[in-house]
Amino acid sequence: MSTPYRVACALGVDPLRMIRGLGDGPRFVRTAVRYRRLHKRTGPFALTLSRLYPCLGDWRETAGNVGGHYFYQDLWAAQKIHRARPSIHVDIGSRLDGFVAHLLCFMPVTVVDIRPLSATLEGLTFIQDDATTLTQFEDSSLESISSLHAVEHFGLGRYGDPINPDGPFQAMSSLARVLRPAGRLYFSVPIGCQRLEFNAHRVFSPSTIVKAFSSLRLRSFSVVTDGGEYVTNTDPDSFADAWCACGLFEFTKNPG
Repeated sequence: MSTPYRVACALGVDPLRMIRGLGDGPRFVRTAVRYRRLHKRTGPFALTLSRLYPCLGDWRETAGNVGGHYFYQDLWAAQKIHRARPSIHVDIGSRLDGFVAHLLCFMPVTVVDIRPLSATLEGLTFIQDDATTLTQFEDSSLESISSLHAVEHFGLGRYGDPINPDGPFQAMSSLARVLRPAGRLYFSVPIGCQRLEFNAHRVFSPSTIVKAFSSLRLRSFSVVTDGGEYVTNTDPDSFADAWCACGLFEFTKNPG
């Protein structure tokens, strides 16, 4: 994806979507004409110009989207936590409308985010805190932690956080600090050729992540490849040359 295309999308204009929309226009007109011919009655379901709401490309889609970083990472972590059944689980910055919602189906969750949250949900406890420090948690105090597709954004100002080039590494240090012995950390970030794509995210070499968590032991590693394949229990170093895969790291802290 080119930089000009990304800039256009950031400004609210998706050139590719516009081109596809123009191509789908004739089909939309044909279906509208056919509906109006078949529905000859007046009433709330009659088609009028004021009730047009064009959805132009959905007819090409499949029954559902099974794939992508978020689908597989949410499934990966939720299944592991469901099997482990910790008494308390704390999430750092993951999506509420995906992964956290999955967990709330079977256990309470404490969510930490630097942004405020006004919504209240049964089973959800919210703490507004800076994940680079996690000042509200003691050392070695949490048995189960997750942070999915979040840390790569820290320190870029995208979500209102302070600019901090070391933000991801400070956050990883904090996560390792608060994990208790024999606890589990479920962690995902984009992996591959290491780089910054400001202000969207960073992409990390797998070895950078393992080194940042050197005080922990890597218990398992899975990945969503550049091609969208979900590969479980594989070698992280095999994906050092990926472009933007999703690395799924399960860490634990050894006793003592």
